[in-house]
Amino acid sequence: MNQNPLDRRALGLTLTRLANANVDQVLASEAQAPARNGHAAYRIGVTGPPGAGKSSLVGRLAQIRAADRRLGVLAIDPSSPKSGGAILGDRIRMDDLENIDELYIRSFGSRSSSDGLTDNLPELIAAMDSFGFDEVMVETVGVGQAEYAVRPQVDTLVLVLLPDSGDVVQAMKAGIMEMADIFVVNKSDLGGARKMAADIKRIAALRGHAAAGWKQPVLLTSMDHPESSAELSSAIDRHRDFLAQSGMRDALLHERSRYRIRRLVERELAQVLQGLDQSFFEAPLMEQYRAVLAELGRRT
Repeated sequence: MNQNPLDRRALGLTLTRLANANVDQVLASEAQAPARNGHAAYRIGVTGPPGAGKSSLVGRLAQIRAADRRLGVLAIDPSSPKSGGAILGDRIRMDDLENIDELYIRSFGSRSSSDGLTDNLPELIAAMDSFGFDEVMVETVGVGQAEYAVRPQVDTLVLVLLPDSGDVVQAMKAGIMEMADIFVVNKSDLGGARKMAADIKRIAALRGHAAAGWKQPVLLTSMDHPESSAELSSAIDRHRDFLAQSGMRDALLHERSRYRIRRLVERELAQVLQGLDQSFFEAPLMEQYRAVLAELGRRT
């Protein structure tokens, strides 16, 4: 566990600044950031459809894992496409955990991001690294297949599902089902949980997993059985050990860097397109394309 006390005020101000930073500000902030001396928090992603109980599960995991390490939780809520605001319900549901010294929880709206994450997530996690966090948990919005982007952002990806959510599995099985490292059937006190777990095992066995040598566990969790959350925490530790021993984390780090650059370019492009008037789009497509590329080059 980090021996230096956590400066919550400084961390809060840093995260707020980064969350609201445009691309130029992000680049300037990165250039001025102090050296992190190679320290990088282990990243755990928790994703799944709305209503699966992700926030409650993250809360239980946080209680377990913050007992012997500095743990940060970044919970992402959907933003309104009109106002840009978010309810930030995850923070409300986790407020009773704030008295744990080495635990820090912060909610963010998804803002302009459409992939279940939030603007500047790589920069937000990098800030957690600089404040000495041992682990960071990222809870995504929960919008289904659009959350592929969370895969390179985390080391261990937990997919949370509900009993009798077969339609959801059918919708996701060609994507996130293959990317998850651990499956969880939450609220397992409801009927159909064991059948759901069996279906997931069957689908996982048929499709295999990109990480050769890792067999995706399928776990049942419930608020009424605290030991089920402890079992999930142990599964995360086993996957962490697997990544360290297999050397597969290097590939994740490379993909993470690609996502970071692509996301910055996408945001810059969105700003360019937003500033164009209607007459611009009356020009031939090739002229439009070249003009946009030229403007991107000029802005950078």
